[in-house]
Amino acid sequence: MSHKKNIPVRSLAKEFSNGIAVAKVSSEVFQSDEEAKHAHRHDYHFFVLQEKGTSHTEIDFEKYLIKKPSILYQSPNQVHRALRVENIEMYVLIISSENINAEYLKLLQNIAPVKPLALNTKDLAITQQAFSLCKNLYERSGDKLYFSLLKDSCNSLIALIISQYLKQSKPADKLSRFETVEKIFTELLEYNFVTMKRPAEYAEKLNISVPYLNECVKNVTGFPVSYHIRQRVILEAKRLLYHSDKSVKEIATELGYVDYPYFSRLFKKITGMTALTFKNKNHD
Repeated sequence: MSHKKNIPVRSLAKEFSNGIAVAKVSSEVFQSDEEAKHAHRHDYHFFVLQEKGTSHTEIDFEKYLIKKPSILYQSPNQVHRALRVENIEMYVLIISSENINAEYLKLLQNIAPVKPLALNTKDLAITQQAFSLCKNLYERSGDKLYFSLLKDSCNSLIALIISQYLKQSKPADKLSRFETVEKIFTELLEYNFVTMKRPAEYAEKLNISVPYLNECVKNVTGFPVSYHIRQRVILEAKRLLYHSDKSVKEIATELGYVDYPYFSRLFKKITGMTALTFKNKNHD
């Protein structure tokens, strides 16, 4: 089995120099796309509307079976692969960060990661219309104001998709104090888990005590702050072990652990197996 030194990253092709592409794809397209079947990341944002058919996909070690009309958003840092598709029809939008409205980009960062979301008939209809408009505008490259029209329409589509996900969560003004603190902690964790490993560091950032931070996070999630820090680190370790050729020691160092034996013990405690055993189970 051949390995790659790092997790493969799929980039926007040169022909999409504007940083936006919209298409409608079928099962045949996926069958011919060998790269999609192997674990990879994107350097762009990936939005999908699956209208028909069945798809089996894996995102960060979670397998999903999508049988109903659904939307799916994948952020650039997520590792995923297409396992199998059957009679599918779907729209896809790929777009770079610089082309996304700053407000929408922040919302995407706040809601990610998300799972596939099934749509009701009404929401499906308007999402189909929005995707169809974006696809039609994408294909009209000779139009005056082509890129402005395309970018604005795609941002409207992104806002629509975000709104579908936000329906599933409480609005900010309805969050309890505990929920607000937990939400901010989760955002901090995503950007600091490599350099900040102690609950006290997050409490200091939030200007609250460690016991209160723990109380908030445990009240909302059922688990203390230290649990979430470890889980986020181990997820990244799994990504690197499973999809790269880096040694366990290299990965420990990359994730901020100078004490390699400690990292090894932590990985085994969380996953039930050694990091090397996990790496050797690579079946991608």
